[in-house]
Amino acid sequence: MLGLMQDWPLLLHRIIDHAAIQHGTREVVSRAVEDGSLRRTTYARVRQRSLQVAKRLGREGIALGDRVATLAWNSDRHLELWYGISGIGAITHTVNPRLFPEQIAGIIDHAGDRILFLDLTFVAMVEQIQDKLPSVERYIILTDAFHMPDTTLKGAVPYEDWLAEADDDFAWAEVDENTAAGLCYTSGTTGGPKGVLYSHRSNVLHALAVAAPDFMGLSSRDTVMPVVPLFHANSWSLAYSAPMTGAKLVMPGAKLDGPSLHALLEGESVTMTAAVPTVWLGLLQHLEATGGTLTSLKRVVIGGSACPRAMTEAFERKYGVTVSHAWGMTEMSPLGSFCSVKPVYEHLEGEALYDLKVKQGHPPFTVEFRITDDAGKDQPWDGQTFGRLKARGPAVAKAYFRREDEPILDEHGFFDTGDVATLDAAGYMQITDRSKDVIKSGGEWISSIDLENLAIGHPDVAEAAVIGVAHPKWDERPLLVIVPKPGKTPGKDEMLAFMTGKIAKWWLPDDVVLVEAIPHTATGKIQKTKLREMFRDYRLPG
Repeated sequence: MLGLMQDWPLLLHRIIDHAAIQHGTREVVSRAVEDGSLRRTTYARVRQRSLQVAKRLGREGIALGDRVATLAWNSDRHLELWYGISGIGAITHTVNPRLFPEQIAGIIDHAGDRILFLDLTFVAMVEQIQDKLPSVERYIILTDAFHMPDTTLKGAVPYEDWLAEADDDFAWAEVDENTAAGLCYTSGTTGGPKGVLYSHRSNVLHALAVAAPDFMGLSSRDTVMPVVPLFHANSWSLAYSAPMTGAKLVMPGAKLDGPSLHALLEGESVTMTAAVPTVWLGLLQHLEATGGTLTSLKRVVIGGSACPRAMTEAFERKYGVTVSHAWGMTEMSPLGSFCSVKPVYEHLEGEALYDLKVKQGHPPFTVEFRITDDAGKDQPWDGQTFGRLKARGPAVAKAYFRREDEPILDEHGFFDTGDVATLDAAGYMQITDRSKDVIKSGGEWISSIDLENLAIGHPDVAEAAVIGVAHPKWDERPLLVIVPKPGKTPGKDEMLAFMTGKIAKWWLPDDVVLVEAIPHTATGKIQKTKLREMFRDYRLPG
């Protein structure tokens, strides 16, 4: 017997419909790519223009299942495309512009994108790879006629002119909720980029989970600034969760430096924001240099890579801003856990509370975790035992796009995240390393992430990375690589003295090396593969 409830498919257009009806006058503010000015619109207007996008795409011959690419920063126009493309039954392929041009060409070609929408910033780069994009039929530049550049891109027109050719008299496509809606490729640090294909259903469920109080806790009283780009796995769902709850949206465009972000935070009275640690490092350095304050900001969500303890303490102790650590990956839509404080830990304060906050947190409803050894045997949830972190849920990938015949789930339907982690009795997860980055010394594991977070707490250190270096007796030993703050030169003895007593003695790095810069991936994570390549001929002292 089936329930007697209405059949109301979980489709993405329902989010922007709800936002327009219930929160229609709520603002969406964008920093324009053209000149850095602020452009203001509303959810009602975003919905109207999204309907125009859908209707105009239909005139281009875009139909159910077609891929339409975006190469763009966070803006109201990009938001319109998200809802307009999926609203016609097509698939929004958000391309990461921070990848190498050859990777971008390969991804667009693999996806078979028919139209490419791009910001002015990327016109010159796309012109160089245009001949490698045979599936792209035309290019739409996200600007108006006044700012339209001369370009060799095929069929290129300014977005505003293109959009004006259609009105908003359009009915959203009524498709099955499992219909593909979004496509995002992994950053390709190992094995090349892989396409993760989201459905309407998975994105709606994920957005509901993200908005919940023990996750990002969004409401119509919030002003949200997603610094994490829309091309980073759904912008951590904020382009869905914010309209769903009626939160005001502030889109920073291409200017992600400390001064520009601070100006938006203060000028638009932002209450909640989210980004990777490298972004917040720039903001904190700006605040420290200028004596700036954060008058409206209440919550910062940090993910993408481990959040240094010193960064959490700086936000909370100096500026009164609550920091929450989040974890996820492209294959998980992307968020899988969030470090809010459960009642079992609400008594914690001081250093004990910060010990908890460095963890990646607990999963929401819709995500299940397990940790196993290399043989697939479940490991205890004791907060100490390392294991391979695996996950399953309705917003977790079961296969990669155009690689459906390659199994990526275990016999229980869990996806191996590639991370090594612990789980404690309260369900809190803490990443100790990527499985390929964990340092195996004398048969035991050393967490490079723990060492990095400890090292960056030194006042003279701007950034730190740890890799394993071959050792004749112990197999591998840790090497600490440091980018010092300007004018500082923290030495080996000083760093080891700083770290002594805070970790097991045998975890202490065997050497410390100062460098001008540490390589990063296109998503802002430390690129350990390139770092290991840089030090492939390095020999530990003695």
